[in-house]
Amino acid sequence: MFGGGAAPILVLSQNTKRDAGRKVQLENIGAGKAIADVIRTCLGPQAMLKMLMDPMGGIVMTNDGNAILREITVQHPAGKSMIEIARTQDEEVGDGTTSVIVLAGEMLAVAEPFLEQQMHPTIIIRAYRQALEDAVTLLQENFSQPLDINNREKVLDVVKSCVGTKFLNKWAELACNIALDAVKIVTLEENGRREIDIKRYAKVEKIPGGTIEDSCVLQGVMINKDVTHPKMRRHIKNPRIILLDCGLEYKKGESQTNVEIMNEGDFTRILEMEEEYIQKVCADIIALKPDVVFTEKGISDLAQHYLLKANISALRRLRKTDNNRIARACGATVVNRTDELKEDDVGTKAGLLEIKKIGDEYFCFITECTDPKACTILLRGASKDVLNETERNLQDALHVARNILLEPRLLPGGGAVEMAVSQALTEKGKTVQGVAQWPYRAVAQALEVIPRTLAQNCGANTIRTLTALRAKHATGNHSWGINGETGELADMTELGVWEPLSVKLQTYKTAVETAILLLRIDDIVSGSKKKDKAEQQNMNAAPTEESVKE
Repeated sequence: MFGGGAAPILVLSQNTKRDAGRKVQLENIGAGKAIADVIRTCLGPQAMLKMLMDPMGGIVMTNDGNAILREITVQHPAGKSMIEIARTQDEEVGDGTTSVIVLAGEMLAVAEPFLEQQMHPTIIIRAYRQALEDAVTLLQENFSQPLDINNREKVLDVVKSCVGTKFLNKWAELACNIALDAVKIVTLEENGRREIDIKRYAKVEKIPGGTIEDSCVLQGVMINKDVTHPKMRRHIKNPRIILLDCGLEYKKGESQTNVEIMNEGDFTRILEMEEEYIQKVCADIIALKPDVVFTEKGISDLAQHYLLKANISALRRLRKTDNNRIARACGATVVNRTDELKEDDVGTKAGLLEIKKIGDEYFCFITECTDPKACTILLRGASKDVLNETERNLQDALHVARNILLEPRLLPGGGAVEMAVSQALTEKGKTVQGVAQWPYRAVAQALEVIPRTLAQNCGANTIRTLTALRAKHATGNHSWGINGETGELADMTELGVWEPLSVKLQTYKTAVETAILLLRIDDIVSGSKKKDKAEQQNMNAAPTEESVKE
């Protein structure tokens, strides 16, 4: 820093702050632990809810790890990366967001003593990597078991153990059936590959009112629209459906259009041309004798008149996603120009089109489809908050159902797997050479956080419960875990608590890799914002009292 008695050399600009070395690593671990502590009470069936106010004054009540972390603002950079992993988990497998945070926090916590003993981070990281690989192999080969997808009871059990930790717990039966039906509907099997796109084709529609028991999966699609003209039919059996992507109105110029007219006859001619264009467009549609026309753009009054005369109902300004969903449900094709319409484009698979009024709004139902490939899940409930939480829980259930159908392997839940893997890793740790065996065993110890937290959230005696559980596993009962309702030990195969393998693998990988990432950091340089500089310039520019006096 100081060169032979000269002035200090500043490498970083003055308003940057730099922390280095041990301090940073311990701070990162602290931040990770703090975030894990926020989420810790949200694990298991006896989970507490968190109530969050967002800056706009809206309220979110939830125990979904991802939803909580999305709402809280975090200052520390390590905290932010913890929040990222909950999001990754949610997008990848849709479940296990809470456990991934708790596990990552614990992985960091067990590394702390090693750093204090001056062990180099890379040794810890190497041991962590090794432990993760071993854990993944153990999960895939020793503890997981295949599941018969066609056995509905068994599949429902798995989905139920996912919903069991949520607010929907009371209506678990209903929620599981809804999730499974919806996933079965949107499953597409094409030349040997399986595609289950929940996000696009299983739409959740929330309508306040009624009770949760009224929720259902429609064999078709529902959209929040009414017909454009009050006299159009609102109840059609076996409708022929045409989907358009173009407006049924005269195309105007984009911004400004100048038209020069020489004599007054020209102006009427222009109006006539507009009318003729609309008449031609409507004639194209009417030629196919549809019952309903859906379009993503507008429908002019004149077009409504022509369609009404031909006894065709029309709905306008649909969302593109809704249009695609209707296309998959009734077998229609979305057409861009009316003159290209042909018989194949008409959807005929729907059994009933009706428009119902629920509450204050009109909804259009396209139901009783034969072999639909898209569906709408209709959720009813007391209030908006209840509906939002129900939807979040249902999304988790849908993802779990999807994961099972894509990769039908299961693991016992309730902390049984963690305990079994922990036991196996502790044994294996004895064969690891050199210093690395301590951090390797620490991973095994960190895995115990899941059964421990489960017991804690039930208010059971943690130490006793865990000791008893260790004893069980030592005698080779790998499927024993903690009953999340009562906090007592139970055999998970009898309780019917199962978790999909894909969720567990993702949880372990994400948690350990985040811990590795945060342990790698040994320097944080935080620059000040540009705003501060601007403020300083303003301060300098402002005239001082002396200058004013002069």
